[in-house]
Amino acid sequence: MSGALKDKFAIVGVGLLAGRFEDRSFRTLQTEAARLAIEDAGLAVNDVDGAIDLKIAPGAGDVPSPTDAFPRVLGLPCRMFFQVSRGGTASIVGVLAATKFLELGMANYVVLASGTKDYSRSRVARRTGNTSIGVMERAGYWGKPFGDLAAMSHHTFFAARHMHEFGTKKEQFGEISVAIRGWAQSNPLAQFHGRPLTLSEYMDAPPLVWPYNIFDACVVSDGGFAIVLTTAERAKDLARKPVYVSGAGVGEAMGQLWWDKANYTRLAVQTARETAFREAEIGLADLDFAGLYDCFTAEVLFQLEDYGWCKKGEGGAFVEGGRIGPGGEVAINTSGGLLSAYHLGEQTHVAEAIMQLRGEAGERQVANARIGLVTGHGGEILSPGMCSTHACMILSN
Repeated sequence: MSGALKDKFAIVGVGLLAGRFEDRSFRTLQTEAARLAIEDAGLAVNDVDGAIDLKIAPGAGDVPSPTDAFPRVLGLPCRMFFQVSRGGTASIVGVLAATKFLELGMANYVVLASGTKDYSRSRVARRTGNTSIGVMERAGYWGKPFGDLAAMSHHTFFAARHMHEFGTKKEQFGEISVAIRGWAQSNPLAQFHGRPLTLSEYMDAPPLVWPYNIFDACVVSDGGFAIVLTTAERAKDLARKPVYVSGAGVGEAMGQLWWDKANYTRLAVQTARETAFREAEIGLADLDFAGLYDCFTAEVLFQLEDYGWCKKGEGGAFVEGGRIGPGGEVAINTSGGLLSAYHLGEQTHVAEAIMQLRGEAGERQVANARIGLVTGHGGEILSPGMCSTHACMILSN
């Protein structure tokens, strides 16, 4: 039986800006991405009557401001507009919200857009000595006096715990970094395009927070991302090949993982996975590729286990021998991901999935790609913590 989502809604346009844009504002990048997505869909600005601001924010996320929001900059005749922010799940949650507005007839075309200036802000912080979020104290946050100064600090808790429980080796995290860097070599927009990585180079890099070194961490980027969503019926009349939303789901660590400490070796995947795959009426074997949220290397390993590519504790062995890289058995993070391409939250993977399903991925194109999975997570509920919420979406052509 088809679910509430399966192929009833489609992404009909995408806009992507990735790189270094020190001369542009956050809002300019977001607005330009939205304009590009509307143009890509073959629509005029006056056709788009709904908009969602996707807020990329670290940790639990901050409250986005509607002031001078991108729909006003573009002059969109919106009948609905609001913002979504929860770590790295904004675009998937935003898509779920947009489908309801479309279903109720409150909008015909909804543009969802985000922007980030993390790279430029980091350059300013380095020049001025103001490290911004690194020195900000959140009320009730207990970790900083004990050395939890950045995301890598507490993400390493989980990598180390997996090593302790299952015998995972540092080299196996390196296999993930090397494989995803391999995909970046076929993406001209990737930050590490033209800069391959070997396992020896990975192992020789000095540790930052054990067991992680610099190659275990995501890149820092400027950029913008946007998609246009509409009903499958309207999508038939547009210029671009539709990319259908076949399923989506969200999971939350508060349901169980935090209380039994299972969050140290797994993510809140179960509910998200079961909902999305049920809606799409598929199994794991039906996927042609996947974009797994890769802010750090262990997150990829956890998801390979939690989605069922291998059993819990066997992710280290699974990634050996380039299995998830170019030419491997499983195409994972074909853009180069957050680790080696650009960090736009899970929007990095949504954009890549659209390119793959439209056959526009160039040298990294997965042959006969029909169904892809994208994931995101974040939004800590306990300090210090990691990735309390998890979302996934299945896209198809």
